[in-house]
Amino acid sequence: MRRPRNVLLIVADQWRGDSLGSLGHPAALTPNLDALAAEGVTFTQHFGQSAPCGPARASLLTGLYVMNHRVVANGVPLDERHATLAREVKRAGMDPALIGYTTTTPDPRLVGAQDAAFSEIGDVMHGWRPVAHFDEVQYRNYFAWIAAHGFTLPSPPDDIWRPAEGPAGPSDAPNRIPAHLSDTAWSADHAIEFLHGTRPNRPWLLHLGFYRPHPPFAAPAPWHEAVPADRIPRALRRDPADEGAQHPLMAHFLATQKRSSYYEGGDGPVTPLSDTEIRQTRRAYYGLIAEIDHHLGRVFQALRQSGQWDDTLIVFTSDHGEQLGDHNLLGKLGWFDQSYHLPLIVRDPDARPVAGRRVDAPTESVDLMPTLLDWLDLPVPRACDGVSLRPWLAGETPHAWRDAVHFEYDLRGGWPDPGTPPLGLGLDDGALCVTRTADWKYVHFAGLPPVLYDRRRDPAEMHNVAGDPAHAPLLAEAAQRTLSWRLRHADRTLTHLCASPDGLVERR
Repeated sequence: MRRPRNVLLIVADQWRGDSLGSLGHPAALTPNLDALAAEGVTFTQHFGQSAPCGPARASLLTGLYVMNHRVVANGVPLDERHATLAREVKRAGMDPALIGYTTTTPDPRLVGAQDAAFSEIGDVMHGWRPVAHFDEVQYRNYFAWIAAHGFTLPSPPDDIWRPAEGPAGPSDAPNRIPAHLSDTAWSADHAIEFLHGTRPNRPWLLHLGFYRPHPPFAAPAPWHEAVPADRIPRALRRDPADEGAQHPLMAHFLATQKRSSYYEGGDGPVTPLSDTEIRQTRRAYYGLIAEIDHHLGRVFQALRQSGQWDDTLIVFTSDHGEQLGDHNLLGKLGWFDQSYHLPLIVRDPDARPVAGRRVDAPTESVDLMPTLLDWLDLPVPRACDGVSLRPWLAGETPHAWRDAVHFEYDLRGGWPDPGTPPLGLGLDDGALCVTRTADWKYVHFAGLPPVLYDRRRDPAEMHNVAGDPAHAPLLAEAAQRTLSWRLRHADRTLTHLCASPDGLVERR
C-alpha cells in the first residue's frame, strides 16, 4: 500500500533570497531552515514573477506569468477560469487547507460587484479551506486572537507595531506586542493545532503563510536584538541623485516613497535614509526572520510528533523580496533583484540521496504548482507556464533547462489607492517586464525607455547602459529574447487542440 503523500507549503512575505544562514548570510539566524536545507534541495537562483503580494501569489498558486493571469496589482480580480493549485488537489480528493492569506480579489462576474471582498485588499483564493485567515490590513482575526489571550490592544490596535519606546520610524527598540502573541506565533500555533488534528491515512496540503518579515519593520522582544548589530551588512547604494539619473521611473520612486509604508506611525519620505537608519531597519528585518525560523522549528517538531515527517513534501519560499535600503529603496518594486530573488528549499522525503544539494540553475515561482502536482502524481494543466522541479529533486540535471528568469511589475495603482500610472503614462502604458540572465538584465517598458545592465561588469546593477552605443547589439539581443519569451508563453489553454476530419486532435 502506498504511503500517504502530504504537502506543507510554507510561504513567507517579503523574504529576500539571500537571507538564509545556509547560504552564508551573516545576519540570517535560520538554524531550522538550515537543517531543512541539509535534508533537501536549495534553489539558489529562484525568482518570483511579480510584486506586490497579489500578483506574486497569483503566479505562485496558478503557475502563470502575470501576462497570463493579469492580476497586475493588489485588488485586481483573478479570472475565475484559471486553474489553481487548491482546485487541482481538491479535485483529486485532498484537503487544501490554508493558514495565512493569498491576497486574492475574486472575479466580480461571479460574486457581484457589491461583495464585501471588494472593500479589502484581498480574500482567500477559491478552493482553499481557511483554517485561520490572516486578513491583511484589517487584521480582525489576529486582533481577536490577541484579545482572547487577555492582551489589551491599544487604540488604534495597529500601534502594537510601533516601537515600545522612542519615536516612530527606524528604531533599536522592540515593538509593543509580547513575542508569544506576535502574528508569527499566531501562524505557528494554528499550524501546530492543524497538524495535531490530521490523520495518518488522510492526505493533506497545508498552505502555511507568515506575514513577516513584511513591514512594519519592528520585531518583538527578544527578537529585536537577536542579531548583533555588527553582523548587519551595509546597503548597496550610490548617491540618490546618481541612482535617480539612471531612469525617470527610478527618480520617481526615490521622490515618492513614504516612511509610513514601512514603519508604523512613520512620517516623511524614505529617501534619504541614513546608514544608522538602514542598520536599524535591517536589524529589525533579520530579527523577524529569526523569529519565523524559531517557530518553524516548533512546526517541524509537531510534524515529526505526528508521525508524518517522512510522508510530507516540505517547501519553503516567499512571495517576493525586499529592497532593504539597497538602491536607496524600501519595499518591493521596480526591477532590482532584491525585490524578486527568493528563497526556495524543497525537502522531498523520497529523495534522501540528494539531501543538501544546491541547484544554481534559474527557477521561478511558476514552477511550484507543477512541481507539487507532479510530486502528487496529478496532471499539470496545459496552461501552466512553470516546469516541474521534480527532476532536480531526484538528483538529475534536466536537459535544455532555462538560462533566464522573467518577472513583471505594473505601475497602475492597486489597493487601497487605485489610479493611473505616474509620469503621465496611460493606464495600459505602465507595465514593465524583465529578462535576467547571469550576464545581463533587460527591462522593457510599455511607455518608457528601456533599462539594460551588463551584469558581468556591474553585478550590483548601478549603471544603466541602454543608451550606450557600445551596448546596442546586446540591447537588441535582449529585446528579441524578451519578445520571443512573451510569444512562447502566450495563453495556450486550448492551443494544443485542433479540429480535424477525424475529430478533435491533441498536439503534443
